[in-house]
Amino acid sequence: MSAVGPDSGAAGRYTVISADCHAGADLRDYKPFLETRYHDAFDDWADHYVNPFADLKKATAYRNWDSTRRMDELEADGIVGEVLYPNTVPPFFPKSGLTALVPTATDFDYRLAGLRAHNRWMSAWCGEFPEQRAGIGQILFNDLDEAVRDIHWIADNGLRGGVLLPGMPPGTPLPPLHAPEYDAVWRACAERDVIVCGHGGSSSPDYGIYPASLSLWLMETSWFSHRVLWTLILSGVFDRFPRLRLVMAEQGSGWIADALDVMDQFYQQLAAGNVGELRFLEPCLLERLPSEYWATNCFVTASFMHREDCLQRARIGVDHIMWGSDYPHLEGTSPFSDAAIRLTFAGIEPSEVQAMLGGNAAALYGFDMEHLGRLAATCGPRVDAVAAGLDAVPEGAQSMAFRERPPINVS
Repeated sequence: MSAVGPDSGAAGRYTVISADCHAGADLRDYKPFLETRYHDAFDDWADHYVNPFADLKKATAYRNWDSTRRMDELEADGIVGEVLYPNTVPPFFPKSGLTALVPTATDFDYRLAGLRAHNRWMSAWCGEFPEQRAGIGQILFNDLDEAVRDIHWIADNGLRGGVLLPGMPPGTPLPPLHAPEYDAVWRACAERDVIVCGHGGSSSPDYGIYPASLSLWLMETSWFSHRVLWTLILSGVFDRFPRLRLVMAEQGSGWIADALDVMDQFYQQLAAGNVGELRFLEPCLLERLPSEYWATNCFVTASFMHREDCLQRARIGVDHIMWGSDYPHLEGTSPFSDAAIRLTFAGIEPSEVQAMLGGNAAALYGFDMEHLGRLAATCGPRVDAVAAGLDAVPEGAQSMAFRERPPINVS
């Protein structure tokens, strides 16, 4: 993959593609995208639904769906392209499709209709700015024939951001993600060049409604999100479908190198027939070491990337890292992305900075860097300012990109 286009740093500015943004329709605006046979049920559901998300009830909720205002805000923040994960609540869902658990058999038909309405909306909405938006479609795993059908629809309708894996936490009443039943999904994605996406927070179990539930979710949600990496690698998915590509978003990047090291160590023992006292008569043997699949098939969207993670970038490879602002979320870098970029990438070789800020995403998702470079010529972060770094965190900045961490040894 060519990470950096020929116009990197054009006009002394970086071309920034946020590989982690979020969007969705306002609740009732999904109706025109829903099959008519569900309209009456949708009206009844919408009349009684109480949205649990504060950000979707604030005056700034328009950022999820108002194209003109959104594009103005993004360009004011130095961003000229975006990869779009869902955010709002699709029809018949209790919460965002990003974090909703697997539907029951009773709910499935309605939930599937709701996700398809979101996919239609996302396709049409991205069509308003096709050179600047790469939307991600959604599927459900309750019926794999329907999931495959939706993957083909996603490929046919311009959702070049790929497909979001539904959350599959432990205890889900479906086969685990490493089961061979899902080969039909991986095959369809590989054949249609549809990227498989896992997003932070989408695979956590239900913690119930208790005082400690949110604390436990915050502590564990990243780990549950990480599982897709070792699940696809260790179950041999990339051996069977070598063209398949995986992107993991908004779950950090500093953990990846250690996870790959652990997998390599365990796999070498497992391939020999035992790990300590554990014996494996028929282990799942791979064609290569686990870390080698990272090098050929996997990428990370390091949303609001922290300085220390940037300093360790060589451990997983610059060509595999994409920056994300997480717009419009409060924990994201907007409207202080310029400052966050200066803090994270100060003193880093400009060609590497451009790769992480936009070149890698352009190559993976098919953005035209020459076109975006012309837009960035007046709004992108200045190369010299990023090199100089950040003197002070802007007042009001709340992103985790500005959070201090203990110093680490990067030698």
